[in-house]
Amino acid sequence: MRYNGGMSYDLIVIGGGPAGYVGAIRAAQLGKRVICVERERVGGTCLNWGCIPTKALLRNGELYHTMAKRASEFGITVEGLGVDWTQVIARSRQVSERLSNGIAFLFKKNKIESLTGEARIAAPGKVEVKAADGSVTLLEGEKILIATGARTREVPAFPFNGRTIIGSKDALVRAERPGSMIVIGSGAIGTELSYVYHCFGTKVTLVEALPRILPNEDDDVSLAIERSFKKQGITCMAGAKVEALKDNGESVTATLTDKNGRSQELTADVCLVAIGVVPVVPEATGLKLTDRGFIKVDERYETNIPGVYAAGDCIGGIMLAHTASYEAEQAVEGMFVPGHCPKKPQIVPSCTYCHPQVASAGKRERELKEQGVEYKVGKFPFQAIGKAVAAGETEGFVKLLFGKENGELLGAHIIGESATELIAAPELALSSELTDADLNAMIYAHPTLAEALHEAVLAADGRAVHA
Repeated sequence: MRYNGGMSYDLIVIGGGPAGYVGAIRAAQLGKRVICVERERVGGTCLNWGCIPTKALLRNGELYHTMAKRASEFGITVEGLGVDWTQVIARSRQVSERLSNGIAFLFKKNKIESLTGEARIAAPGKVEVKAADGSVTLLEGEKILIATGARTREVPAFPFNGRTIIGSKDALVRAERPGSMIVIGSGAIGTELSYVYHCFGTKVTLVEALPRILPNEDDDVSLAIERSFKKQGITCMAGAKVEALKDNGESVTATLTDKNGRSQELTADVCLVAIGVVPVVPEATGLKLTDRGFIKVDERYETNIPGVYAAGDCIGGIMLAHTASYEAEQAVEGMFVPGHCPKKPQIVPSCTYCHPQVASAGKRERELKEQGVEYKVGKFPFQAIGKAVAAGETEGFVKLLFGKENGELLGAHIIGESATELIAAPELALSSELTDADLNAMIYAHPTLAEALHEAVLAADGRAVHA
Protein backbone atom coordinates (compact mmCIF):
# COMPACT_ATOMS: atom_id res chain seq x y z
CA MET A 1 0.00 0.00 0.00
CA ARG A 2 1.46 3.34 -1.06
CA TYR A 3 1.09 6.33 1.24
CA ASN A 4 1.08 9.84 -0.17
CA GLY A 5 2.20 12.82 1.90
CA GLY A 6 -0.29 15.08 3.66
CA MET A 7 -1.95 18.16 2.17
CA SER A 8 -3.58 20.91 4.22
CA TYR A 9 -6.97 22.58 3.63
CA ASP A 10 -9.42 24.88 5.35
CA LEU A 11 -12.24 22.42 4.61
CA ILE A 12 -12.30 18.77 3.60
CA VAL A 13 -15.69 17.71 2.24
CA ILE A 14 -16.50 14.00 2.19
CA GLY A 15 -19.17 13.35 -0.44
CA GLY A 16 -19.92 15.19 -3.69
CA GLY A 17 -23.72 15.17 -3.73
CA PRO A 18 -26.15 18.08 -3.21
CA ALA A 19 -24.79 18.71 0.30
CA GLY A 20 -21.13 18.11 -0.51
CA TYR A 21 -20.65 20.07 -3.69
CA VAL A 22 -22.79 23.01 -2.52
CA GLY A 23 -20.93 23.13 0.78
CA ALA A 24 -17.60 23.01 -1.06
CA ILE A 25 -18.56 25.82 -3.41
CA ARG A 26 -19.86 28.01 -0.58
CA ALA A 27 -16.61 27.56 1.35
CA ALA A 28 -14.61 28.44 -1.76
CA GLN A 29 -16.73 31.57 -2.23
CA LEU A 30 -15.69 32.54 1.29
CA GLY A 31 -12.05 32.35 0.22
CA LYS A 32 -11.26 28.96 1.77
CA ARG A 33 -9.02 26.25 0.39
CA VAL A 34 -11.30 23.27 -0.20
CA ILE A 35 -11.02 19.68 -1.34
CA CYS A 36 -13.96 17.36 -2.03
CA VAL A 37 -13.59 13.59 -1.71
CA GLU A 38 -16.08 11.46 -3.66
CA ARG A 39 -15.90 7.70 -4.08
CA GLU A 40 -17.74 7.70 -7.42
CA ARG A 41 -18.82 10.73 -9.49
CA VAL A 42 -19.49 14.25 -8.27
CA GLY A 43 -23.21 14.95 -8.04
CA GLY A 44 -23.89 12.06 -5.70
CA THR A 45 -26.97 9.84 -5.80
CA CYS A 46 -29.30 12.71 -6.69
CA LEU A 47 -27.58 13.69 -9.90
CA ASN A 48 -26.25 10.31 -10.98
CA TRP A 49 -28.81 7.79 -9.68
CA GLY A 50 -31.84 9.69 -8.40
CA CYS A 51 -33.48 13.03 -9.02
CA ILE A 52 -31.96 13.93 -12.38
CA PRO A 53 -32.02 10.64 -14.38
CA THR A 54 -35.50 9.94 -13.02
CA LYS A 55 -36.74 13.29 -14.32
CA ALA A 56 -35.19 12.59 -17.70
CA LEU A 57 -37.07 9.28 -17.86
CA LEU A 58 -40.27 10.97 -16.71
CA ARG A 59 -39.99 13.48 -19.55
CA ASN A 60 -39.56 10.65 -22.05
CA GLY A 61 -42.55 8.84 -20.56
CA GLU A 62 -44.80 11.89 -20.60
CA LEU A 63 -44.00 12.59 -24.26
CA TYR A 64 -44.63 9.02 -25.33
CA HIS A 65 -47.80 8.70 -23.26
CA THR A 66 -49.19 11.95 -24.72
CA MET A 67 -48.48 10.89 -28.28
CA ALA A 68 -49.75 7.35 -27.77
CA LYS A 69 -52.91 8.15 -25.81
CA ARG A 70 -53.86 11.78 -26.44
CA ALA A 71 -52.51 12.86 -29.84
CA SER A 72 -55.94 12.89 -31.52
CA GLU A 73 -57.27 15.18 -28.76
CA PHE A 74 -54.86 17.85 -30.02
CA GLY A 75 -55.58 17.18 -33.69
CA ILE A 76 -52.33 15.30 -34.22
CA THR A 77 -52.16 12.09 -36.24
CA VAL A 78 -49.38 9.71 -35.26
CA GLU A 79 -48.38 6.67 -37.26
CA GLY A 80 -45.69 4.13 -36.51
CA LEU A 81 -45.06 5.37 -32.98
CA GLY A 82 -42.56 3.21 -31.14
CA VAL A 83 -40.02 3.16 -28.30
CA ASP A 84 -36.29 2.62 -28.47
CA TRP A 85 -35.78 1.61 -24.83
CA THR A 86 -31.99 1.60 -25.19
CA GLN A 87 -32.10 5.24 -26.28
CA VAL A 88 -34.56 6.11 -23.52
CA ILE A 89 -32.07 4.89 -20.92
CA ALA A 90 -29.10 6.34 -22.81
CA ARG A 91 -30.64 9.82 -22.83
CA SER A 92 -31.12 9.77 -19.05
CA ARG A 93 -27.49 8.74 -18.58
CA GLN A 94 -26.34 11.51 -20.95
CA VAL A 95 -28.26 14.07 -18.90
CA SER A 96 -26.59 12.89 -15.70
CA GLU A 97 -23.18 12.85 -17.40
CA ARG A 98 -23.62 16.41 -18.62
CA LEU A 99 -24.59 17.74 -15.21
CA SER A 100 -21.83 15.83 -13.43
CA ASN A 101 -19.35 17.39 -15.82
CA GLY A 102 -20.96 20.73 -15.01
CA ILE A 103 -20.17 20.30 -11.32
CA ALA A 104 -16.60 19.36 -12.17
CA PHE A 105 -16.42 22.65 -14.11
CA LEU A 106 -17.79 24.56 -11.10
CA PHE A 107 -15.11 22.98 -8.94
CA LYS A 108 -12.45 24.15 -11.38
CA LYS A 109 -14.00 27.62 -11.59
CA ASN A 110 -14.02 27.94 -7.79
CA LYS A 111 -10.53 26.42 -7.40
CA ILE A 112 -11.86 23.43 -5.49
CA GLU A 113 -9.68 20.33 -5.59
CA SER A 114 -11.27 16.91 -5.90
CA LEU A 115 -10.13 13.42 -5.08
CA THR A 116 -11.72 10.07 -5.90
CA GLY A 117 -11.62 7.39 -3.24
CA GLU A 118 -13.00 6.06 0.03
CA ALA A 119 -12.58 8.50 2.90
CA ARG A 120 -11.82 7.63 6.51
CA ILE A 121 -11.63 10.16 9.32
CA ALA A 122 -8.45 9.08 11.08
CA ALA A 123 -8.56 11.81 13.73
CA PRO A 124 -9.89 15.34 14.16
CA GLY A 125 -8.60 17.30 11.18
CA LYS A 126 -7.21 14.23 9.40
CA VAL A 127 -8.78 12.25 6.55
CA GLU A 128 -7.29 9.24 4.80
CA VAL A 129 -8.48 8.61 1.25
CA LYS A 130 -7.98 5.16 -0.25
CA ALA A 131 -7.94 5.08 -4.06
CA ALA A 132 -8.95 2.15 -6.27
CA ASP A 133 -5.28 1.17 -6.73
CA GLY A 134 -4.84 0.85 -2.96
CA SER A 135 -2.81 4.02 -2.47
CA VAL A 136 -3.74 6.22 0.47
CA THR A 137 -3.60 10.01 0.58
CA LEU A 138 -3.58 11.87 3.89
CA LEU A 139 -5.51 15.13 3.98
CA GLU A 140 -5.34 17.62 6.83
CA GLY A 141 -7.98 20.27 7.35
CA GLU A 142 -9.15 22.83 9.85
CA LYS A 143 -12.73 21.61 9.33
CA ILE A 144 -14.32 18.47 7.89
CA LEU A 145 -17.82 18.28 6.46
CA ILE A 146 -19.40 14.81 6.13
CA ALA A 147 -21.93 14.83 3.28
CA THR A 148 -22.09 11.14 2.41
CA GLY A 149 -25.85 10.96 1.87
CA ALA A 150 -27.85 7.75 1.88
CA ARG A 151 -28.40 4.60 -0.16
CA THR A 152 -31.44 2.51 -1.04
CA ARG A 153 -32.80 0.48 1.85
CA GLU A 154 -32.55 -3.25 1.19
CA VAL A 155 -34.83 -5.74 2.92
CA PRO A 156 -32.72 -8.59 4.37
CA ALA A 157 -35.46 -11.15 3.72
CA PHE A 158 -35.40 -10.45 -0.04
CA PRO A 159 -32.10 -8.86 -1.11
CA PHE A 160 -31.56 -7.32 -4.54
CA ASN A 161 -30.33 -9.69 -7.22
CA GLY A 162 -30.26 -7.22 -10.12
CA ARG A 163 -32.69 -9.32 -12.18
CA THR A 164 -36.06 -9.98 -10.58
CA ILE A 165 -35.65 -8.08 -7.30
CA ILE A 166 -34.16 -4.65 -7.87
CA GLY A 167 -33.59 -1.23 -6.33
CA SER A 168 -34.04 2.17 -7.91
CA LYS A 169 -30.49 2.23 -9.32
CA ASP A 170 -31.16 -0.99 -11.24
CA ALA A 171 -34.48 0.43 -12.50
CA LEU A 172 -32.69 3.43 -14.02
CA VAL A 173 -30.34 1.40 -16.19
CA ARG A 174 -32.35 -1.72 -16.96
CA ALA A 175 -31.39 -3.07 -20.38
CA GLU A 176 -34.89 -4.32 -21.17
CA ARG A 177 -38.28 -2.98 -20.19
CA PRO A 178 -40.19 -5.64 -18.23
CA GLY A 179 -43.71 -6.59 -19.22
CA SER A 180 -44.89 -6.44 -15.61
CA MET A 181 -43.57 -4.95 -12.38
CA ILE A 182 -44.47 -4.94 -8.70
CA VAL A 183 -43.35 -1.77 -6.92
CA ILE A 184 -43.10 -1.95 -3.12
CA GLY A 185 -43.32 1.49 -1.53
CA SER A 186 -45.22 4.53 -2.77
CA GLY A 187 -42.95 7.33 -1.66
CA ALA A 188 -41.61 9.67 -4.33
CA ILE A 189 -39.20 7.06 -5.77
CA GLY A 190 -41.72 4.24 -6.03
CA THR A 191 -44.47 6.49 -7.35
CA GLU A 192 -42.31 8.17 -9.98
CA LEU A 193 -40.81 4.93 -11.29
CA SER A 194 -44.25 3.31 -11.33
CA TYR A 195 -45.42 6.09 -13.61
CA VAL A 196 -42.32 5.92 -15.85
CA TYR A 197 -42.61 2.19 -16.51
CA HIS A 198 -46.39 2.38 -16.90
CA CYS A 199 -46.00 5.06 -19.60
CA PHE A 200 -43.93 2.69 -21.72
CA GLY A 201 -46.37 -0.20 -21.38
CA THR A 202 -45.27 -2.13 -18.30
CA LYS A 203 -48.15 -3.50 -16.23
CA VAL A 204 -47.47 -1.95 -12.81
CA THR A 205 -48.82 -2.88 -9.38
CA LEU A 206 -47.93 -0.31 -6.71
CA VAL A 207 -48.00 -1.72 -3.16
CA GLU A 208 -48.00 0.47 -0.03
CA ALA A 209 -48.14 -0.79 3.56
CA LEU A 210 -49.68 2.44 4.88
CA PRO A 211 -53.34 3.27 4.25
CA ARG A 212 -52.66 5.73 1.40
CA ILE A 213 -50.51 6.10 -1.70
CA LEU A 214 -47.97 8.92 -1.16
CA PRO A 215 -48.73 8.63 2.57
CA ASN A 216 -46.76 11.72 3.57
CA GLU A 217 -48.98 14.00 1.52
CA ASP A 218 -52.31 15.57 2.51
CA ASP A 219 -55.13 12.99 2.55
CA ASP A 220 -57.04 14.67 -0.27
CA VAL A 221 -53.96 14.61 -2.47
CA SER A 222 -53.18 10.98 -1.65
CA LEU A 223 -56.69 9.92 -2.58
CA ALA A 224 -56.56 11.98 -5.78
CA ILE A 225 -53.28 10.46 -6.98
CA GLU A 226 -54.58 6.97 -6.28
CA ARG A 227 -57.73 7.66 -8.31
CA SER A 228 -55.65 9.10 -11.13
CA PHE A 229 -53.24 6.16 -11.20
CA LYS A 230 -56.09 3.65 -11.23
CA LYS A 231 -57.75 5.54 -14.09
CA GLN A 232 -54.48 5.41 -16.02
CA GLY A 233 -54.24 1.65 -15.48
CA ILE A 234 -51.77 1.42 -12.59
CA THR A 235 -52.99 -1.03 -9.94
CA CYS A 236 -52.70 0.52 -6.46
CA MET A 237 -52.78 -1.58 -3.30
CA ALA A 238 -52.67 0.65 -0.22
CA GLY A 239 -52.72 -0.95 3.22
CA ALA A 240 -51.04 -4.09 1.86
CA LYS A 241 -48.03 -5.76 3.46
CA VAL A 242 -45.49 -7.84 1.54
CA GLU A 243 -44.84 -11.03 3.51
CA ALA A 244 -42.40 -12.71 1.12
CA LEU A 245 -40.75 -12.49 -2.28
CA LYS A 246 -39.78 -15.56 -4.26
CA ASP A 247 -37.29 -15.41 -7.12
CA ASN A 248 -38.57 -17.75 -9.83
CA GLY A 249 -35.60 -17.22 -12.13
CA GLU A 250 -37.41 -15.34 -14.90
CA SER A 251 -40.07 -13.84 -12.64
CA VAL A 252 -40.83 -13.00 -9.01
CA THR A 253 -43.81 -13.85 -6.81
CA ALA A 254 -44.89 -11.60 -3.95
CA THR A 255 -47.04 -12.92 -1.12
CA LEU A 256 -49.19 -10.10 0.25
CA THR A 257 -51.65 -9.47 3.03
CA ASP A 258 -54.13 -6.90 1.73
CA LYS A 259 -55.94 -4.22 3.74
CA ASN A 260 -58.73 -6.67 4.54
CA GLY A 261 -56.31 -9.23 5.98
CA ARG A 262 -56.57 -11.57 3.03
CA SER A 263 -53.50 -13.29 1.66
CA GLN A 264 -52.78 -13.27 -2.07
CA GLU A 265 -49.94 -13.82 -4.49
CA LEU A 266 -48.79 -11.58 -7.33
CA THR A 267 -46.33 -12.65 -10.01
CA ALA A 268 -44.43 -10.23 -12.23
CA ASP A 269 -41.25 -10.06 -14.28
CA VAL A 270 -39.62 -7.70 -11.78
CA CYS A 271 -40.14 -6.38 -8.27
CA LEU A 272 -38.80 -2.92 -7.48
CA VAL A 273 -38.22 -2.37 -3.75
CA ALA A 274 -38.51 1.34 -2.94
CA ILE A 275 -39.07 1.51 0.80
CA GLY A 276 -36.72 4.35 1.63
CA VAL A 277 -33.03 4.85 2.28
CA VAL A 278 -30.41 4.28 4.97
CA PRO A 279 -27.53 6.65 5.80
CA VAL A 280 -24.02 6.22 4.46
CA VAL A 281 -21.53 6.92 7.24
CA PRO A 282 -17.76 7.07 6.70
CA GLU A 283 -15.40 5.31 9.06
CA ALA A 284 -14.67 7.60 11.99
CA THR A 285 -13.67 6.28 15.41
CA GLY A 286 -15.98 7.53 18.15
CA LEU A 287 -18.48 9.22 15.83
CA LYS A 288 -21.87 9.20 17.57
CA LEU A 289 -24.94 8.01 15.70
CA THR A 290 -28.67 8.06 16.42
CA ASP A 291 -30.66 4.90 17.13
CA ARG A 292 -31.50 4.78 13.41
CA GLY A 293 -27.89 5.05 12.34
CA PHE A 294 -27.81 8.71 11.32
CA ILE A 295 -24.97 11.01 12.35
CA LYS A 296 -25.73 13.09 15.44
CA VAL A 297 -25.16 16.83 15.06
CA ASP A 298 -25.77 19.85 17.24
CA GLU A 299 -27.49 23.13 16.33
CA ARG A 300 -24.40 24.15 14.31
CA TYR A 301 -24.25 20.81 12.44
CA GLU A 302 -21.14 19.79 14.39
CA THR A 303 -20.70 16.16 15.43
CA ASN A 304 -19.25 15.00 18.73
CA ILE A 305 -15.80 15.04 17.10
CA PRO A 306 -14.37 18.59 17.30
CA GLY A 307 -14.15 20.27 13.90
CA VAL A 308 -16.16 17.54 12.15
CA TYR A 309 -19.56 18.57 10.81
CA ALA A 310 -22.28 16.76 8.85
CA ALA A 311 -25.19 17.76 6.62
CA GLY A 312 -27.68 16.18 4.24
CA ASP A 313 -29.28 12.75 4.26
CA CYS A 314 -26.58 11.27 6.51
CA ILE A 315 -28.00 13.26 9.46
CA GLY A 316 -31.63 12.29 8.79
CA GLY A 317 -34.47 14.77 9.16
CA ILE A 318 -36.08 15.96 5.94
CA MET A 319 -34.18 13.85 3.45
CA LEU A 320 -34.41 15.78 0.20
CA ALA A 321 -31.72 17.11 -2.13
CA HIS A 322 -32.68 20.75 -1.66
CA THR A 323 -32.70 20.31 2.12
CA ALA A 324 -29.21 18.81 1.96
CA SER A 325 -27.90 21.80 0.00
CA TYR A 326 -29.46 24.21 2.49
CA GLU A 327 -28.00 22.37 5.47
CA ALA A 328 -24.52 22.26 3.95
CA GLU A 329 -24.55 25.97 3.18
CA GLN A 330 -25.72 26.75 6.71
CA ALA A 331 -23.05 24.49 8.21
CA VAL A 332 -20.25 26.07 6.14
CA GLU A 333 -21.34 29.62 6.94
CA GLY A 334 -21.44 28.65 10.60
CA MET A 335 -17.86 27.43 10.32
CA PHE A 336 -16.37 30.42 8.53
CA VAL A 337 -18.66 33.47 8.79
CA PRO A 338 -18.13 35.27 12.11
CA GLY A 339 -21.33 35.61 14.08
CA HIS A 340 -23.41 33.44 11.74
CA CYS A 341 -25.96 31.30 13.56
CA PRO A 342 -26.79 28.28 11.37
CA LYS A 343 -30.45 27.57 10.76
CA LYS A 344 -32.24 24.26 10.47
CA PRO A 345 -34.79 23.66 7.68
CA GLN A 346 -38.28 24.86 8.52
CA ILE A 347 -40.54 25.26 5.48
CA VAL A 348 -39.43 22.66 2.95
CA PRO A 349 -41.29 21.87 -0.28
CA SER A 350 -41.95 18.23 -1.13
CA CYS A 351 -42.32 17.30 -4.81
CA THR A 352 -43.29 14.12 -6.67
CA TYR A 353 -42.85 14.26 -10.44
CA CYS A 354 -45.37 11.72 -11.69
CA HIS A 355 -48.40 12.78 -13.71
CA PRO A 356 -50.27 14.56 -12.29
CA GLN A 357 -47.48 16.16 -10.31
CA VAL A 358 -47.73 16.52 -6.54
CA ALA A 359 -46.21 19.26 -4.39
CA SER A 360 -46.70 20.49 -0.86
CA ALA A 361 -45.28 22.73 1.86
CA GLY A 362 -46.29 23.37 5.45
CA LYS A 363 -48.95 21.58 7.48
CA ARG A 364 -51.32 18.88 6.27
CA GLU A 365 -54.96 19.07 7.25
CA ARG A 366 -54.78 15.98 9.47
CA GLU A 367 -51.91 17.57 11.42
CA LEU A 368 -53.97 20.67 12.12
CA LYS A 369 -56.84 18.50 13.34
CA GLU A 370 -54.53 16.49 15.60
CA GLN A 371 -53.04 19.69 17.02
CA GLY A 372 -56.44 21.27 17.61
CA VAL A 373 -55.67 24.25 15.38
CA GLU A 374 -58.66 26.17 14.06
CA TYR A 375 -58.29 26.61 10.32
CA LYS A 376 -60.11 27.24 7.08
CA VAL A 377 -59.66 25.52 3.73
CA GLY A 378 -59.49 27.05 0.28
CA LYS A 379 -59.66 24.47 -2.51
CA PHE A 380 -59.96 25.11 -6.22
CA PRO A 381 -59.87 22.73 -9.22
CA PHE A 382 -57.70 23.24 -12.29
CA GLN A 383 -60.66 22.34 -14.49
CA ALA A 384 -62.01 25.86 -13.87
CA ILE A 385 -58.76 27.58 -14.89
CA GLY A 386 -58.55 28.81 -18.48
CA LYS A 387 -54.86 28.00 -19.00
CA ALA A 388 -55.40 24.44 -17.75
CA VAL A 389 -58.33 23.91 -20.12
CA ALA A 390 -56.36 25.35 -23.05
CA ALA A 391 -53.40 23.09 -22.28
CA GLY A 392 -55.60 20.02 -21.82
CA GLU A 393 -54.36 19.58 -18.25
CA THR A 394 -57.43 19.99 -16.05
CA GLU A 395 -56.77 17.24 -13.54
CA GLY A 396 -56.10 18.19 -9.93
CA PHE A 397 -56.51 21.11 -7.57
CA VAL A 398 -54.88 23.62 -5.25
CA LYS A 399 -55.63 23.31 -1.53
CA LEU A 400 -54.56 26.04 0.90
CA LEU A 401 -54.91 25.96 4.70
CA PHE A 402 -55.20 29.20 6.67
CA GLY A 403 -55.44 30.05 10.36
CA LYS A 404 -59.07 30.79 11.11
CA GLU A 405 -58.53 33.88 13.26
CA ASN A 406 -55.64 35.71 11.58
CA GLY A 407 -55.64 34.15 8.11
CA GLU A 408 -51.97 33.10 8.17
CA LEU A 409 -51.06 30.48 5.57
CA LEU A 410 -50.43 27.16 7.32
CA GLY A 411 -50.09 24.68 4.46
CA ALA A 412 -50.25 24.36 0.68
CA HIS A 413 -51.02 21.22 -1.32
CA ILE A 414 -51.13 20.99 -5.10
CA ILE A 415 -51.84 18.11 -7.45
CA GLY A 416 -51.86 18.81 -11.16
CA GLU A 417 -49.86 20.16 -14.07
CA SER A 418 -46.69 22.05 -13.00
CA ALA A 419 -47.47 21.56 -9.30
CA THR A 420 -43.76 21.29 -8.55
CA GLU A 421 -43.18 24.73 -10.07
CA LEU A 422 -46.26 26.37 -8.54
CA ILE A 423 -45.32 25.38 -4.96
CA ALA A 424 -42.58 28.03 -4.82
CA ALA A 425 -45.07 30.87 -4.32
CA PRO A 426 -46.89 29.28 -1.33
CA GLU A 427 -43.52 28.30 0.14
CA LEU A 428 -42.43 31.94 0.03
CA ALA A 429 -45.74 32.93 1.63
CA LEU A 430 -45.23 30.36 4.40
CA SER A 431 -41.64 31.46 5.04
CA SER A 432 -42.71 35.11 5.10
CA GLU A 433 -45.74 34.42 7.33
CA LEU A 434 -48.13 35.95 4.80
CA THR A 435 -51.90 35.88 5.25
CA ASP A 436 -54.85 35.32 2.97
CA ALA A 437 -55.20 39.10 2.74
CA ASP A 438 -51.57 39.42 1.56
CA LEU A 439 -52.05 36.72 -1.07
CA ASN A 440 -55.33 38.22 -2.25
CA ALA A 441 -53.66 41.59 -2.69
CA MET A 442 -51.41 40.15 -5.40
CA ILE A 443 -52.34 40.40 -9.08
CA TYR A 444 -52.01 37.00 -10.77
CA ALA A 445 -51.21 36.97 -14.47
CA HIS A 446 -53.89 35.68 -16.83
CA PRO A 447 -54.00 33.12 -18.27
CA THR A 448 -51.74 31.09 -15.97
CA LEU A 449 -52.06 28.02 -13.81
CA ALA A 450 -51.08 30.23 -10.87
CA GLU A 451 -54.56 31.69 -10.98
CA ALA A 452 -55.65 28.52 -9.18
CA LEU A 453 -53.64 29.76 -6.19
CA HIS A 454 -55.60 33.01 -6.15
CA GLU A 455 -58.92 31.23 -6.50
CA ALA A 456 -58.00 28.91 -3.62
CA VAL A 457 -57.25 31.95 -1.46
CA LEU A 458 -60.68 33.37 -2.30
CA ALA A 459 -62.36 29.99 -1.81
CA ALA A 460 -61.22 29.92 1.84
CA ASP A 461 -63.73 32.72 2.45
CA GLY A 462 -66.35 31.46 0.00
CA ARG A 463 -65.37 34.11 -2.55
CA ALA A 464 -63.97 32.08 -5.46
CA VAL A 465 -64.83 33.87 -8.69
CA HIS A 466 -64.74 31.01 -11.19
CA ALA A 467 -66.17 28.24 -9.04
